[in-house]
Amino acid sequence: MSGKGYTWVQPKEALDAKRPLAPPPLPAPKGESPEAREKEKPVVFTAREPLYSLKNLVLDAATALRVESLKNRFRTHDIVYGEWGLGEIDPSGKHIAFNLYGPPGTGKTMCVEALAREWGRKLIDVSYAEIESKYVGETGKNIVAAFKAAKEQDAVLFFDEADSILGQRMTSVTQAADQAVNVARAVMLKQLDAFDGIVAFATNLARNFDNAFVRRIPIHIEIPLPDEAGRKRILETIVPDKVPFKAKLDFAALAAQTPGLSGGDLKNAVVNAISDLAVQPWQTMDAAALTAVFARQAEATASAKRNVGRNVVVTSDETISLEGAND
Repeated sequence: MSGKGYTWVQPKEALDAKRPLAPPPLPAPKGESPEAREKEKPVVFTAREPLYSLKNLVLDAATALRVESLKNRFRTHDIVYGEWGLGEIDPSGKHIAFNLYGPPGTGKTMCVEALAREWGRKLIDVSYAEIESKYVGETGKNIVAAFKAAKEQDAVLFFDEADSILGQRMTSVTQAADQAVNVARAVMLKQLDAFDGIVAFATNLARNFDNAFVRRIPIHIEIPLPDEAGRKRILETIVPDKVPFKAKLDFAALAAQTPGLSGGDLKNAVVNAISDLAVQPWQTMDAAALTAVFARQAEATASAKRNVGRNVVVTSDETISLEGAND
C-alpha cells in the first residue's frame, strides 16, 4: 500500500524477519494415565469491553480511509450479502475477517479495539500461548473453543501475534509434534471458513503467513511507522492537557528529532520525560529546556530500539557484530 498510517500505542519489525515459532505440542508423557491428561485445565475465553475508541487513533488519510471502509463493511454486510445477493457468489463471506500488519507499536491492537467498540461488540483476545497445549491434538480443541466462545458471546475474536498461529504449514513431517502443528493449522482454516462472526488478526511478521490464510482473510491493512507530521500529531495527542507545561513544548521540533519511532516508542519517551520533569523545577524552565528533556528520552528510546535484543557475535577474526536488530 502506498499510503502511510499510524497510531500512538505500540513499536517495529522488518517484515522479512523470522520470528521463532512457538514450541510444538508434545505427546503425552509415557506412563501418564488418560485421567491425568483429562485434568489439564481447559482454556476459558471471556469477552471484555474494548479499551479504546476511534477518537484515540491517529491515522494518515490513506490508512484512515481503509479503516473507515472496514468499519462500514460491518454496517453494510447484511445488505450486500443478503438483499443484494453477494452471498450467492461468496458463500464464505458470511463472516468478516481482517488482518492488521506492520511494525510493533504502530497501534494495530488499538485499532482492533476501537473497531470493536464502534461495532458495539466485546472483544475476546487470543494468543498462541493461550491455545497451545503440551498434548498433541489439544491445541486444535482450544482453537475450536475460542471460535465457539466468540459466537456464544457475540464478540470480536482477536488473534494477536497471528503469525504464530497462521504460519506456514510443514511440508516435511518427521514426528508427531510436526503433524500436530499442521493439524492445528488445518483446524484454524476449517473454523475460519465456518465462522459467521467477526475475527481480527494482527501481526508484525505478515510474511510468515501461510498463503491459505492470506486468501481466506479478505481485508489486509498495513499500519506503518508514522512520518514527521504523524509523529507531531501523536505527540500532541499523548501528552495530557493537564500537564502544566504542555503549551511550552515544541512538538514540531520533537517530531523532527524522532525519525523511525513508532507511536508506542513515543509514548514510552513521553512517560519517562514527564516523570523526570515532575521532580525538576519545571516552573522556571523555558520551552527549549523542557523540550530538551523530551528529546533526550526520545533518543534513549531510539537507542534501545537499535541495540536491545541484538546478539553479540564474535567471528573467527575476532570482529564483533550484532545480529537480530530491531530495524
